[in-house]
Amino acid sequence: MSGAEASRTTESLRVVHFLRAPLGGVLRHVCDLARGQHEGGYKVGMVMGEAPSDPVSIGRLRDAEAVCELGIHVVPMDRMPGLGDVANLLRLRRLVRSLGADIVHGHGAKGGAYARLLSRRAGGLRIYTPHGGALHFDPQSMKGRLFFMAERLMRLRTDGFIFESEFGLRTFGRLVGEPLAPAAVVHNGISGSDCVPVTPRADAADFVFIGELRALKGVGTLIEALHLLGRSAHLRIVGSGAEREAFERMAGQAPANVRIEFMGPLPAREAFASGRVVVLPSHHESLPYVALEAAAAGLPLIATRVGGIPEIFGADSVRLVEPADATALSAALAHALDDPDDMTAFAMRLRERVCAEFSVARMIEGVSGFYRAAREQASKPHRGAKERVRIAGFPEGISS
Repeated sequence: MSGAEASRTTESLRVVHFLRAPLGGVLRHVCDLARGQHEGGYKVGMVMGEAPSDPVSIGRLRDAEAVCELGIHVVPMDRMPGLGDVANLLRLRRLVRSLGADIVHGHGAKGGAYARLLSRRAGGLRIYTPHGGALHFDPQSMKGRLFFMAERLMRLRTDGFIFESEFGLRTFGRLVGEPLAPAAVVHNGISGSDCVPVTPRADAADFVFIGELRALKGVGTLIEALHLLGRSAHLRIVGSGAEREAFERMAGQAPANVRIEFMGPLPAREAFASGRVVVLPSHHESLPYVALEAAAAGLPLIATRVGGIPEIFGADSVRLVEPADATALSAALAHALDDPDDMTAFAMRLRERVCAEFSVARMIEGVSGFYRAAREQASKPHRGAKERVRIAGFPEGISS
């Protein structure tokens, strides 16, 4: 670290966030970080692989423009590795150097790869948050083997790892190996406005699903569970995705007493008001914002035992449903219809827990505290990998 860098205060750090697809929870996470970091005196920028296409993401990014003094830059990125990545890395090296970044924070597999494959001469510590997605690859598949091999190599180019959940940290250790740099868990956080209760509309459906329309989100399992329910039920599906047509065909085969509507993308709180019980039937997750937002809004939540969701539910984790089990999910839907008082009492407990323990302020301070620890660590003489992990220290609520 140069003398000029060492004298720069934490409050004036220049941070550039990398992500490939600007949508869903990853985009919310980065935008919330950008806003909080800007308010804390940072200069913040973003690099993303495409411009957003859905109205919710467009609006979120438009709001973020006001706090991104270093700009929002679009550099086309393919989901999978390719020759175009070489030209992109050269372009990004020039961009990061011109922005004078102190921290380059990569989010997701592709954003994390770009952040860590940049030349050291581009400047900045390289921080990585996996966000779960690629950690769900089958380690026995060719794609999984190649990805985890690349991750093992990129551990050597990573100055710090921030995981959204204890699950993410454990999974990375099991599939890739222990981080070879300071590592911490910083849970996603919600704002005070998220904790204002939502009242379902008069025409609210029995259930509402909110998320990307992909098989791993469990949409097909949810439709199958409704087929098994054996009674009248109304489901609204909110979101977009490449597999929508396949799910619409499944929905078209539902019994006559089951009504399934596809609503397209909506702002979260508007979507919550369209149903009385939120269903999150995912086969894989990290620490999903939709679960935090639904809980904070005071809505009953049916979810699967995947990713960091048990960390959200705490003592109520016994209510979680096993993933990809349509019969168990159907039983949970039936219970919600039969015992709304129990679901309401559960929703009140979960709302209190989430609003107290998963705040955006806590998330921002956790990430900022980690940046400080990583910069301090980088300024010290080289130590062995295990010792680097052991000596990292973080504020309350973060584990190393």
